[in-house]
Amino acid sequence: MADVSAARTKAVFEFKSATLPLIAVILKTSDLDVLAEALDAQLADSPDFFEQEPVVIDLSLLQESQDDGDIDFAALRGLLARHQTQPIAVRGGNDTQHAAARAAGLSVAAMPAAPAPRAPAPPAEPPASEAPQIVREVPVPTNGTLLIDKPLRSGQQVYARGGDVVVTAIVSFGAEVIADGNVHVYAPLRGKAIAGARGNTEARIFSTCMEAQLVAVAGIYRTNEVPLPDTVLGKPAQVRLDGKKISIDPIP
Repeated sequence: MADVSAARTKAVFEFKSATLPLIAVILKTSDLDVLAEALDAQLADSPDFFEQEPVVIDLSLLQESQDDGDIDFAALRGLLARHQTQPIAVRGGNDTQHAAARAAGLSVAAMPAAPAPRAPAPPAEPPASEAPQIVREVPVPTNGTLLIDKPLRSGQQVYARGGDVVVTAIVSFGAEVIADGNVHVYAPLRGKAIAGARGNTEARIFSTCMEAQLVAVAGIYRTNEVPLPDTVLGKPAQVRLDGKKISIDPIP
């Protein structure tokens, strides 16, 4: 009987590792009233952007800014759930915050390893608001291309890890689209586009309406402080590396 019971146990479940899409909401304030106002403003135009996807609450910036205020994690879960997300864990906080998160039904995740080098930081910009940074890091499907068909608003970031990304909606100023391979934007590109994020010098950026705030390929970048020439501004264009410099060419 013991052998039969063991065989049945093996047959009814199985443990396997899984690679899942992950959204990290990186908090810049512990004030939930300020956070609620910022989230409402940032996501007003795309209320269904997340479609009940799992979320990790990243507290690392609060530690860096020494914002160690108490956080009502039950209220924070409700706030994020209101925007069609499923908070499942926290990371990067202190012991007190982790204990409060566990009490609210959240798990505690380890901070990820430091990311591979990316484009150097552009020249200083105006101080950031208290709005959270919303990062969607998605492993690329087996065909090598990630498709995004919803607008990317200011503060939203998509990273196609391991392949190309195709965006068929606007990339707004302050949004960021990143790929280890090529970046294709079949709409106005007004935010930041980074191709070859892990050093692929052959990667390119394509857009049907080039108005980018920043473009970068394999760590070499150009910002809109150098105005785009009329031959590409607001027109179909591609971005590539020409030796050690960025070249932006019109697409006929």
